[in-house]
Amino acid sequence: MPDAIGYELLGDIAILESRNPPVNALGIDVRKGLVDGIDRAARDGAKAILIYGAGRTYFAGADIREFGMKPMEPGLPEVCDHIEASPLLVVSALHGTALGGGLEVAMSSHYRIAVPSARVGLPEVGLGILPGAGGTQRLPRLTGIEAAIGMVTTGRQVGAAEALDLGILDRVAEGEPRQIGLTYTQELLDSGAQRRPVCDMPAPAAIDFQAALGAVQGKARGQLSPVNAFLAVQAAAELPFRDGLARERELFMELMASDQRHGLIHAFFSERAVGKLPELKGVEPRELSAIGVIGGGTMGAGIATAALLSGLNVTMLEMTPAAAEAARGRIEGNLNGALKRGKISQAQFEALTTQALSISTEYDALKDVDLVIEAVFEDMDVKKTVFKRLDAVCKPGAVLATNTSYLDVNEIAAATSRPQDVIGLHFFSPAHVMKLLEVVVADKTAPDVVATGFALGKKMGKISVRAGVCDGFIGNRILSTYRTCADHMILDGASPYQIDKALVDFGFAMGPFAVADLAGLDIGWAVRKRLAATRDKRERVPSFPDTLCEQGNFGQKTGKGYYDYAAGLRAGVPNPDVPTMVDANRAELGITPRDFTDKEIVRRYMAAMVNEAARVVGEGIARRPLDVDMTLLFGYGFPRYRGGPLKWADLTGLEGLLNDIKTYASEDEYFWQPAPLLQQLVAQGRSFDDLNKEA
Repeated sequence: MPDAIGYELLGDIAILESRNPPVNALGIDVRKGLVDGIDRAARDGAKAILIYGAGRTYFAGADIREFGMKPMEPGLPEVCDHIEASPLLVVSALHGTALGGGLEVAMSSHYRIAVPSARVGLPEVGLGILPGAGGTQRLPRLTGIEAAIGMVTTGRQVGAAEALDLGILDRVAEGEPRQIGLTYTQELLDSGAQRRPVCDMPAPAAIDFQAALGAVQGKARGQLSPVNAFLAVQAAAELPFRDGLARERELFMELMASDQRHGLIHAFFSERAVGKLPELKGVEPRELSAIGVIGGGTMGAGIATAALLSGLNVTMLEMTPAAAEAARGRIEGNLNGALKRGKISQAQFEALTTQALSISTEYDALKDVDLVIEAVFEDMDVKKTVFKRLDAVCKPGAVLATNTSYLDVNEIAAATSRPQDVIGLHFFSPAHVMKLLEVVVADKTAPDVVATGFALGKKMGKISVRAGVCDGFIGNRILSTYRTCADHMILDGASPYQIDKALVDFGFAMGPFAVADLAGLDIGWAVRKRLAATRDKRERVPSFPDTLCEQGNFGQKTGKGYYDYAAGLRAGVPNPDVPTMVDANRAELGITPRDFTDKEIVRRYMAAMVNEAARVVGEGIARRPLDVDMTLLFGYGFPRYRGGPLKWADLTGLEGLLNDIKTYASEDEYFWQPAPLLQQLVAQGRSFDDLNKEA
């Protein structure tokens, strides 16, 4: 028997202890050990079996090292069936987490006890699959249909107390898992308790499945796994147990063959790889306990909030007492939101607002901070002035960071006498909510300053992506291109509302014009004005976005943009003035509009995104394609189940995309210039993922 499972016979109880650190993942050795241990217990004359995990957790799920490999026997479904069919009474004692296959093993046991801090769940939908070892058939028999649908289609984890109420657990007790498990197992034996296989329990009562499926589909926004998971749970109510298992397997294999599973697996691994940079191996970050933030608007207040919630002391700098008080109000408002959501206690709220946060109107207040983040107006002269002041007051070794979205970090660094200490830390608004952080590395940024940027991101719980210096870095540079593509489609005959709908149907949380309204149309307007002097004469430049801004329509902040928000932000309707502006722009350019299909809209939009992303990687602005994918996933609402634009491109086919781009170039040769890297990959028969593996 493999060492991954320890075996001990203690009186009438055979003890199976998982020894597969750090999370007791259900790899092949663990699976074999469980089967062998169950059989050995029967041979040894035991009356009951206790299963628990050594270390910090019960079985926390599958072994990620086996992802993508040919399945090895015994598979988890066979293991669960073997446990459930044991003639001995089987008890699982849970601590830490029992997730995915871990919960399936626990439900295959006849009784379940857990410590109060334990958590359980079936998170497989997040990987593009569904529980494939009987989880969709056993869970509904314990909890009922509605609770099972809620857990299986969302991947939601539940704590021990709720799991007890739902019927997943039989008891919750304080203590070590081995001891509470032994006590409970002996109690069951002494009371004459019988085996209680979940498979023998009555099928759950049916509900209005058609209505429930509609609700799941609406929340899934095109993702397949929640829908298939729902259908598997439905089978638990409508089919005998064994037939339900067969239906679960059928739906599971459907998902295994889907592009969405590949996309979600890519996202899973890339999220863990994105912050691991060879250049930082062995590089220690600088000390980081107190930071400064300059500018207390929405962005600065969000950054300060994120820093406070991560345990840092924050000094906020504003220019006037009135602005300082307004900044305090924004930060306290953000923290009050965290208090209401249970993220912090009232005592923590008071400590953060009275002890960890200080607000000043004097630069000297920043003289002792370890890192300062500038979040002032997006103007180069303003930012240079700020950095000259910081250079004069900040202590030696302090990291000087700019939150600029577009501007040249090298030029900002040159305004100081210590460019090696300057870095870009581009947060996304609201900064205490959004997960993405672009760590922008300038030409002279010191390696330990880069390491400090990533350390700050980790402390704040961000997905940190390394970016090089260019206009817009990774995300906003690519955004500018695919937004331009959308504007061109409007000139040629599409409407903003058709484009938004087509892209929401593709899986984006919001369409590009709704997003622009949310962010503020004045931001893009300012960028267009800044770049106007350097614009190539061959570029097609629509005027309708500027006309909209010239009339004072900046989106949600003014109540009107591409949409009219007179009835409230959630009730935005198409602005009736926009078609008139677009028609005037078309007439000015002599364009006869044509119809676009939703499929064509998505294809062009994505082709523009992929082509610019290939340039960003080819130029080294992003080191790896996965850096682009994580930027778009966490900062720009790209649907996770598609993996990111470059994973989507691989799955869709690079050669077909390149051919489409060449076709589009016959209409606009300047905009649709194929990226050299894309051409190179197609010529070599390679993929973007090949580049990830080489990095």
